[in-house]
Amino acid sequence: MSTPLMPKATAVWLVENTALSFDQIAAFCKLHALEVKAIADGEAAQGIKGLDPILTGQLSREDIEKAEKDGSIRLKLLDPKVRVPEAKRRGPRYTPVSRRQDRPNAILWLVRNHPELKDAQIMRLVGTTKTTIAQIRDRTHWNSANLTPADPVTLGLCSQIELDMEVEKAGKVSPEKVLTQTLLPVEETTSPDALTGFRAPSRDEEELDAEAVFAKLNALNAPKSDEDDDF
Repeated sequence: MSTPLMPKATAVWLVENTALSFDQIAAFCKLHALEVKAIADGEAAQGIKGLDPILTGQLSREDIEKAEKDGSIRLKLLDPKVRVPEAKRRGPRYTPVSRRQDRPNAILWLVRNHPELKDAQIMRLVGTTKTTIAQIRDRTHWNSANLTPADPVTLGLCSQIELDMEVEKAGKVSPEKVLTQTLLPVEETTSPDALTGFRAPSRDEEELDAEAVFAKLNALNAPKSDEDDDF
């Protein structure tokens, strides 16, 4: 049986307004019978205003009257007419101690690979603070020189579904940032580093290729010799 709302205040009201025994009140309010007796004697719960369990929907008047006539009856809480859902815990995600050292690497990965994510989203994903994110963005973090980008899903800091949901949500808010991630600027694609490994053919190579093609064509079109006609 669940404990009633404000058990001591409920016990005060039952002592003052009913003929229930100390044992009955103690059993209903989850108190010791001697504590209920102390309340009745004015030695305990002084200054506590009684709480009517009938008005709060915890007991019915009929149940109280039945219990008053039969001391063996134990009162039970009525089923609440309205159930209030439990408030979800709000705050940063809890990260195991063994994984906390990986958070800066995960933040760096998110900042580089998903610039569309807001700080609040990164905080939800890896359980960090806004200050830490700002330090990693600005490269003022105390360990910036040793940080290595690492996927938070691989590190076990969040699930792939959670990451995909945050990215999708951010994409709806600022799609232009998602687009810039896939289309690189012209300066980057035409930079010397980007063009490393690509070399245009030299003039000598072009002439050599042309001579090889013409030589092959001439061989195909050349007239047959007399020795060929003998066969």
